[in-house]
Amino acid sequence: VQQFFRQLFYMINAVALNNLLLRKDVCSWSTGMQLRFNINQLEEWLRGKNLQQSGAAQTLEPLIQAAQLLQLKKKTSEDAEAICSLCTSLTTQQIVKILNLYTPMNEFEERVTVAFIRDIQAHLQERNDPPQLLLDFKHMFPVFFPFNPSSITMDTIHLPASLNLEFLNKV
Repeated sequence: VQQFFRQLFYMINAVALNNLLLRKDVCSWSTGMQLRFNINQLEEWLRGKNLQQSGAAQTLEPLIQAAQLLQLKKKTSEDAEAICSLCTSLTTQQIVKILNLYTPMNEFEERVTVAFIRDIQAHLQERNDPPQLLLDFKHMFPVFFPFNPSSITMDTIHLPASLNLEFLNKV
């Protein structure tokens, strides 16, 4: 069950983040607020079902950071440093793409300046990120089955003759 929800939450993360990276109309402060609220609801649900040890919440980390990126101030060099230290699960390419797509929804917000984006790129140039923008939503985590030894010993097992297993010998 835990492995299933880890995979499911990864797919939710990948599809939501990919949509955020491809659609300019959803890159706004209000979308960041809405995403963060919805992610909190998912995390609460995991806690309520006692699935917090499944790793499902950790798979949402890139989406959480993208939501926080949408909500942060994006003006000064200190803001750039804060973004760089906060967005460790996002690649440089993803951060820059979100900042380029950021669309103010009201007159109190401002567009992200090119100078600010260059400042971010300068801060992140040491990172060795993969050149991949979108997440692979078809990625599958390996499935592990726990070993539970049987309490039945092999010498107590009777094999019916109808199975035609005469070639097996008891040792």
